[in-house]
Amino acid sequence: MGLGGTEMCMEKCRRCSSACVKNGIIKGGHRYRCKSCGRSHQSNYAYKACQGNINLWIIQLNRETCGIRSISRLLKISKTTVISRIKKLAEGIRKPLIFMGRSYEVDELKTCIRKKTKECWVCLAVEKATGQVVDISVGRRTKKTLGKVVETLKLSQAKKVYTDGLEIYKSLLPKEQHIVKPYQINKVERKNLQLRNSLKRLTRKTICYSKSRVMLEASVKLCLWG
Repeated sequence: MGLGGTEMCMEKCRRCSSACVKNGIIKGGHRYRCKSCGRSHQSNYAYKACQGNINLWIIQLNRETCGIRSISRLLKISKTTVISRIKKLAEGIRKPLIFMGRSYEVDELKTCIRKKTKECWVCLAVEKATGQVVDISVGRRTKKTLGKVVETLKLSQAKKVYTDGLEIYKSLLPKEQHIVKPYQINKVERKNLQLRNSLKRLTRKTICYSKSRVMLEASVKLCLWG
């Protein structure tokens, strides 16, 4: 049955999963338009980056020690597309819920940006009971970078915060909240090891350094929260 020059079909919108109508013919298939959001899509695409499951493959390969060029070769899409997709996917990630009055472990992971002499640090906050990463901060090893994570824990009224005793934490956390004891940050150190094993740019002996802080942070977010 026709509807304003279009034909109803069983095709679902790739954005909102609403019903679509046929809205033209292309080589080897049809074009569809969503009745709810108005977005259009094709039944098939020549360029692989337009396929519906390509984002899931990028997230998975990012976790499997594949660099940008490796992902580009495996999926047969351009390097600039891989970079833009990783950044866009990371922007849409929301931090996990953080509960009040819990205990946390905080530690930093050293890496580089562009070259070995330009150091960068990834600071993680992990809930001690569950091992869930609740916050991330990327930058130089300064009060500004570490303070972003510490401030999140303060707002959650953290019961205890375990660290490795770095002097910066002593100035950011009150004595009754800050705990320094052996073998008390095992969970966050395990997360650091997981990141080094999962992301090629964080491997200890590597030449695959991130070219920007934004790209490094996006890759870490996809690996932990993607």
